Amino acid sequence: MTSSVALGWDRTVLELKMYSREKEAVFFSFLFPILMLTLFSVIFGSSIKGDPSNQAVHVNAARLFLPGMISAGVLLTSFQTMAMSVATERDDGTLKRLRSTPMPPVAYFLGKVGLVVLTSLAQTVVLLLVARVAFGVELPTAGSAWLTFLAVFFLGVFGGVVLGIAYSSIASARSVTAVVVGPMLVLQFISGVYFQFSQIPSWLQQVASVFPLKWIAQGMRSVFYPDSWRSMEMAGQWEIGCTALVLAAWAVLGLVLCLRTFRWFKRGTT
Repeated sequence: MTSSVALGWDRTVLELKMYSREKEAVFFSFLFPILMLTLFSVIFGSSIKGDPSNQAVHVNAARLFLPGMISAGVLLTSFQTMAMSVATERDDGTLKRLRSTPMPPVAYFLGKVGLVVLTSLAQTVVLLLVARVAFGVELPTAGSAWLTFLAVFFLGVFGGVVLGIAYSSIASARSVTAVVVGPMLVLQFISGVYFQFSQIPSWLQQVASVFPLKWIAQGMRSVFYPDSWRSMEMAGQWEIGCTALVLAAWAVLGLVLCLRTFRWFKRGTT
């Protein structure tokens, strides 16, 4: 087990090096949420108002968009990265070659998990620094808020990893970009990433509630928004317990699908 962990760390370092060389992947999964937060914050400044029933509560654009950008970043660095990289490695024969080496399979998956965890953490730290230093966003001081943040973050990352690996089995390297990016873009628009969730039509809110991104975003809103804004959620509450249950359910479902669908070889080969 110790050797597998050590090999997993070596694999993580290698994955990070390969990831850093893929400029498009770095931009669209790591830098994109940071760029969008900066653009929205500059364009909208402090002109955005919150709950119309409470005119005393205002937030600037950076605080408004921060939860959505963190949430999108979690799924971009986990789900999108896994789905695209595993599909590509399966089709170009990388997985087939790895399977024939003495390296235990668990080391490969530890390397992927290590890549996602480190890039997700780094991205989130940069988002928080940009919001705080560049745009003066007051970050939470309560320990309970940060516990919620960590629970939502790690459940979202784990769920994104296993769902991404499972999702990679339905696409080839040639089609994976369209198959992954298209649905992800739609989910970002209807899950409260680019718009206030309360302003999205109710039927689209119901659709978004089926998928994990909405719940990650809601969990992050409970951390960074004024507590009075909970009235703008679908249930009129933050539903922190429900959020954790839904994300845990998606993580378990993703793990089951991952175990049942993962293939080392592309279709038609052995």
